[in-house]
Parts: sequence; C-alpha cells; structure tokens
Amino acid sequence: MSTRERSVPAVLVVEDDPAIAAGIVRGLKGAGFDVELAHDGRRGAELALARPFDLVVLDLMLPELGGFEVLELWRGRLSTPVIVLSARTELDARLQAFAGGAVDYLPKPFWIEELLARVRARLRLPDAAAPTRTFGWDGALLDLDARTVTLAGEPLGLTAHEFNVLLYLVERPARAITRRQLAEAALPAGGDRSERTVDSHVARIRRKLGPAGARIATVWGIGYRFDAPESA
Repeated sequence: MSTRERSVPAVLVVEDDPAIAAGIVRGLKGAGFDVELAHDGRRGAELALARPFDLVVLDLMLPELGGFEVLELWRGRLSTPVIVLSARTELDARLQAFAGGAVDYLPKPFWIEELLARVRARLRLPDAAAPTRTFGWDGALLDLDARTVTLAGEPLGLTAHEFNVLLYLVERPARAITRRQLAEAALPAGGDRSERTVDSHVARIRRKLGPAGARIATVWGIGYRFDAPESA
C-alpha cells in the first residue's frame, strides 16, 4: 500500500526518552495520525525502510545508532520527510541535520502544538479547527482562541505555561488532576516538569486571579481541581 492510498497519515517517531516519546505519540494520535514508535536509532532506521510512512520525527541523541547516522543510512533510500527533534541547538547540528536530508528542525523543549503544526505543514494538511470557547467564573474570563485571561475586563499577564495549566484545569471541572498530568499536558516536553514547578505555576495563577483563584482547589496528595460555579 502506498502512502497516498492511506486515509490516515502514518508517522514514525524515533525517540528514546519515555516521557517525551509518550507525549509525542499521545499528541499525534489525538490529532488523528497513525503512529509507530521506535526507542533507538537502529530500530527506527529499520522501520522507516520496512514500511511506508508519511513523515518521520527523529531525535538525534539515540542509543544503538545516533540520529546523524540514521540520516546517513536513509540517504538515497528514503524520500519520507524527516523532522529532527533535538536538545542540540547549535548551528552546526542544525546544518548537519539539513545536510543529512532533514526538512525541519525543532529544538527541545518544545510545545506539542508546534510539532503538530509543523507535521501538518509538511504533509500539507489543513490546521485542526480550534473550538470557539470562553470560560467565565467570578469575574474572570478565559478566551481559548485568543489565549487571554481577563479579570473584571482587565487583562491578566499570564505566561504561556500558566495559561496552559489554567486551561487544562478549567476544561476539566470537578476532576482531580495529578501534578504529573498537568506537567505532561501543559508544560513543554524536554523542559522542567517537576511537581515543584507545577505547584509554582498554580501558586502564581491563584495570586494573579485573586478571589477567582480560589476555584483552584488543592487535592492533597494528588494535585488540583477546578471547582466551577454551577452557572459556568
């Protein structure tokens, strides 16, 4: 079966970090892609040559075979576009990856939304339609499309991380969300996802929201919960 005959685009992910790999796979599958995962370079190189994929996401720092070695093995044998994903940000690494055949280079830490946007762009797929939603409570208003939060009509200076944490909680009212869930869903892969970091973000969100921040309840030993008003 050729790649053009598949109704669902297939993506190969070659990533050895379990947490980052899980986040990428979850994000791609949630966006409707068929995903195959390889945890080392040798397995990734073999899979890409054994079956057709529409795109490959390739880490550079891999066991068995490094990413540059994998690109060299694919040279002249693989026409599938490759997006390199790496903590190496120096110019030489980027240039070597492009010289090896990569079509894009995304440094870690990264937002899964940006990776998805780059995958869609390379596959010339339309952007996923974003729902038009706002969430209001106690004088606060969260606008999902504009990615803004206002309080009594005045904008709050939430960082991108704080906005993502707040949005994740608000979209799941009355549910106890673990710190790990918040970290994996709201903070960039490859960045600081410790429980202390999550607690710091929540503390700042509460402080900026003032009384409206009291809706974010602490669930002792677990994490946090958003207690939405009945009329919200």
